[in-house]
Amino acid sequence: MSHGWGYGAANGPHKWAEDFPVANGARQSPIDIVPKEAQYDSSLRALKLRYDPSNAKSILNNGHSFQVDFVDDSDTSTLTGGPISGTYRLRQFHFHWGASDDRGSEHTVDGVKFPCELHLVHWNTKYPSFGEAASQPDGLAVVGVFLKIGAANPRLQRVLNALDTIKTKGRQTDFAAFDAKSLLPVSVDYWTYDGSLTTPPLLESVTWIVLKEPISVSPVQFRAFVPEPSHTNDEEIIFTPYLPWAAVAQWVERVKLLNKSSGV
Repeated sequence: MSHGWGYGAANGPHKWAEDFPVANGARQSPIDIVPKEAQYDSSLRALKLRYDPSNAKSILNNGHSFQVDFVDDSDTSTLTGGPISGTYRLRQFHFHWGASDDRGSEHTVDGVKFPCELHLVHWNTKYPSFGEAASQPDGLAVVGVFLKIGAANPRLQRVLNALDTIKTKGRQTDFAAFDAKSLLPVSVDYWTYDGSLTTPPLLESVTWIVLKEPISVSPVQFRAFVPEPSHTNDEEIIFTPYLPWAAVAQWVERVKLLNKSSGV
């Protein structure tokens, strides 16, 4: 992760394979989800997400996005069921967004992008640590949630309120007593496929669980994701996690074997 990757012309997705050859792998994410080509799999189960608000720990500006980290040393905030076997612990959640509200999500549905995409990252407890799990084919499970422009989302507002305290890369502050489940839609029906991390090191270790129902964010709230960049200090350029539209075409569409199931 020490490489200077980003989303610009000199270090964007079209360059990642130079430092991360797995970028040319057969299991790379994101993909375009084509619902009519998804295959129903009766073996898939409902998702079971049990999150303890007391596990919320801190919020961090990592230079590419902001993420909320969780205590993950016990099975108090977990994901089970769905397409996975065993227990996966919640590690963190973060967002991907665009410079405008017509593009920003990493996954697309029938070629259409959403303004923003939430990722809740979990790791398989059959491995001793997150780091070891991240290198295993069944090591990670990421729940993806699309955001659409609509009504204000009061559950999201607390996260957005914290952004003023982490404007510069590397800034971190306490962020306690937050229920990650409050960010989920009413329905957790999902599509699932085996994929990868969407940013370097692009490890092909992710079971993707992409929820079909988006959550809403108001135009004012969305603008909090896309603040005006500061030019007073290189370290004060806030988050730039959005993927240029042209870069999406680089990923092979692998939706033929996509499965779908209902969850509660």
